[in-house]
Amino acid sequence: MIQIKDNIYWVGKKDWEIRKFHGEEFSTHRGSTYNSYLIKDKKTALVDTVWTPFHREFIDNLEKNIDLKSIDLIVINHTEQDHCGSLPYLMEKIPDTPIYCSKNGAMLIKRHFHKEWNVNIVKTGDSIDLGDNKLVFVEMTMLHWPDSMATYVAGANVLLSNDAFGQHYASPYMFNDEVDQCELYQEAQKYYANILTPFSKLVKAKIKEISALSLPIEMIAPSHGIIWRDNPLQIVEKYDQWASDYHEGKVIVIYDSMWGATKKMALAIARGVERKGLGVKALSMGKYDKSDLMTEIFKSRGVIVGCSTVNNGIQGDAAAVLELIKCLKFKNKIGAAFGSYGWSGESVKIIEARLKEAGIEIALEGIRAQYTPSPDEIKSCEAFGEAFAEKI
Repeated sequence: MIQIKDNIYWVGKKDWEIRKFHGEEFSTHRGSTYNSYLIKDKKTALVDTVWTPFHREFIDNLEKNIDLKSIDLIVINHTEQDHCGSLPYLMEKIPDTPIYCSKNGAMLIKRHFHKEWNVNIVKTGDSIDLGDNKLVFVEMTMLHWPDSMATYVAGANVLLSNDAFGQHYASPYMFNDEVDQCELYQEAQKYYANILTPFSKLVKAKIKEISALSLPIEMIAPSHGIIWRDNPLQIVEKYDQWASDYHEGKVIVIYDSMWGATKKMALAIARGVERKGLGVKALSMGKYDKSDLMTEIFKSRGVIVGCSTVNNGIQGDAAAVLELIKCLKFKNKIGAAFGSYGWSGESVKIIEARLKEAGIEIALEGIRAQYTPSPDEIKSCEAFGEAFAEKI
């Protein structure tokens, strides 16, 4: 139990070993944390729990520090398993303790656990007086689940922000001023790019709404990763920037190649882009981590996608990446397609169609090469890269 401010304590779990999140969807190279918070006042409130596999350790730790029966209420900001997976085990110990959550949260608690608990629905502006502090609830619908909400601790001026402003990042330290700033922002941006990008309009609106409340915020404590205590609003400013159709003006060339022909095209296209003075990366979809790849796309203005034609279609890694691009709903990006083929050559048209479905404007008609590209075709690929760079 680590005191983070006044009467607020971190009682979560640092998971040093986890390398995949949301099943196998999201890579967590630096581990993660499941942040649970205990507010000890005239009333004692627990905000969120930890992921299910750590329920015994979580409850044992609580029992070493407090009498569980002294917990007057439990707040569930979000019902995903990494937040409330330990709730049923805790409720076995204190079954009558009232639970506070959003309307959707109440429904999802029922769907997850099929228990009859004392669940109380709250909405934005509702509050609970703890004594010196007061909990004020702020609905965060679809950031990133329908049930999501944040809890503001008035008095301590701490925003328990749920998934917003978090990172999958385990560290020996607790606070943003104690850690490597490059690592912190790398993980914060990756988290935003892969989880919150589809909801960027809602992010903008919620930041505006919370700003209008003029709440003094001295600390932002998310559900994952590092707590923001040094200039905590810096991450809010970053979210506002990232939610504004973000890019860094560069180009990414991503490719899938069977026997190296499409790779040769990719590298030639990248050379062409580079000649025009733009930053460019050429990355293999099959070899590069998918979550990191989505972050690179998030940062790019131009997205050029290529793969070989296989069975009148496209390669599996390319299909998966294009589906991720579509689901993440990136904005303000232009794209193009390329690829090698043996006899039918459908891949370029399929990629263009998928990019259009994802809302990416096709800037140039795609380019193809049959089998291994000739020296002249390599020059054409370089010219293709230059022409694409001109569009940016």
